[in-house]
Amino acid sequence: MKQYLTFTEEVRHALENNLPVVALETTIISHGMPYPQNIEMAKEVEQIIRDNGAVPATIGIMDGKIKIGLTESELEEFATNKSVEKVSRRDFPYILASGKIGATTVAATMIAADLAGIRMFATGGIGGVHRDGEITWDVSADLTELAQTSVAVVCAGAKSILDIGRTLEYLETQGVPVVGYRTAEFPSFFARESGFGVDFRLDTPEEVGTLMNTKWKLGLTGGLIIANPVPEADALDHKQIEGVILQALKEAKENNIAGKKVTPFLLDKVKQLTAGKSLQTNIALVRHNAEVAAKVAAAYQKEVNAGK
Repeated sequence: MKQYLTFTEEVRHALENNLPVVALETTIISHGMPYPQNIEMAKEVEQIIRDNGAVPATIGIMDGKIKIGLTESELEEFATNKSVEKVSRRDFPYILASGKIGATTVAATMIAADLAGIRMFATGGIGGVHRDGEITWDVSADLTELAQTSVAVVCAGAKSILDIGRTLEYLETQGVPVVGYRTAEFPSFFARESGFGVDFRLDTPEEVGTLMNTKWKLGLTGGLIIANPVPEADALDHKQIEGVILQALKEAKENNIAGKKVTPFLLDKVKQLTAGKSLQTNIALVRHNAEVAAKVAAAYQKEVNAGK
């Protein structure tokens, strides 16, 4: 697949010189937020990563190529083009062969980052097992990707609309470490709590970087989750957001929303039902994840460069 990769000069220089790089997805731009908040967030997050000692690599598919790093005009295209497809593992061949424009999900961004030699990825929240998943078998490809692709993912937990307990059980079965960054409780995206614990709590970028390096030096392929709660000032109340999500799920069922349309529908409905507060929280947690990812990427790269 490397013949399909293209790089911006900034990202190419960083990779050739063993500098820390943080991958970013485009689904959050094209399908996760409205314009102009999406483009403002995308540019701000890239700058946060630069300000914290790493190089951002926003990933998307255009003109038959997987772009590792996007220009300002390409970012604008992902933010405004209404025909952008949502790309996961299964969709790569179709989107590349057809020359369509595709926004990468968590799973797709992990694949592209791994191909490019990028080990760190910052996102909002991972996908997981959907509520009623035992009936629908609706399980995000993000989870199987975490089991097989060696990229660390900084996130604010799994999206609140999911079955977090079953999501964590699935990750345990697949051998994916769930690290709580300065927390012992797994966050639930909009809220800092979920009622579920993490596997290990680590409090510094250096500790996380060492864990990443040790995992992969052992030959234990696959990713890991670095669960980073949304800052307290921006968090929503866990019980309140749960009530909102139940209402949104009810409406999704009534409207026969299924498959890849479920998550965008639910997030948009939650935004409506919280009078826009959930969007503010979403932007805040993405900023925070970018900052932590940059710091951990720098610590990890330092350890790798030192030959530890």
